[in-house]
Amino acid sequence: MTVSQQRLAEAFVELAGGALGEPVDPPALLAALASHGCELLGTRACAVLGVPSETEDPQVYASEACARDLVRGAHRQREGPGAYCQETGRAVGRTDLESPVVRQRWPHYVPRALDLGYTHVAARPLRGRERTVGALVLFGSREEPVTDEGLAIGQSLADIVASALLREDELRRSHTLAGQLQHALSSRLVIEQAKGILAARRALTMDESFVLLRGYARSHQRKLSGVAQDVVEGRLEP
Repeated sequence: MTVSQQRLAEAFVELAGGALGEPVDPPALLAALASHGCELLGTRACAVLGVPSETEDPQVYASEACARDLVRGAHRQREGPGAYCQETGRAVGRTDLESPVVRQRWPHYVPRALDLGYTHVAARPLRGRERTVGALVLFGSREEPVTDEGLAIGQSLADIVASALLREDELRRSHTLAGQLQHALSSRLVIEQAKGILAARRALTMDESFVLLRGYARSHQRKLSGVAQDVVEGRLEP
């Protein structure tokens, strides 16, 4: 195995999220993709537009500060390959920024990119089976072009990062759901306990006890589970 192959293998391990069982750090993973992308793909610059979860704001990391600012601004204006890739989940092939057609398509993006020395760009989606969580944007110049080999490796890097991010998002969702279910079960149990206590004290049926608890909670604008907990712990006699 050559040094470049060894380096590529190390990058894949890091971008997969590290050791199995360890939590994934989405910002660190996106930053690593931007860094490794530039190093391994031989491009002038590399940027990553990331949306790790549906509730988070877009994040941008890049090998150069000017590339980061370009991608961030383009996303706000919904221009450029990164924004298109993120929105559609489709790859953007190597695009000549000096083309009049491209300038017309992205009127704000192209002049700024050319001023920074980028002559062509491409983008690859960070895409899972269900949704796209970002885009890898590759910037080329005449001296450091975006190559076919770089695009192929770039998609592989993007795929492995997307897989890690979606796996972590699914894990967070599972933990949240488990917590919600546990809370619902605990609330249900304490309500049943309170119903039993009231039924025994007042010679009521379980349904009548529930009506009493619910009526007290509504009239005092409290949660039913909180009222039930107070009854069980002897702090309340509705």
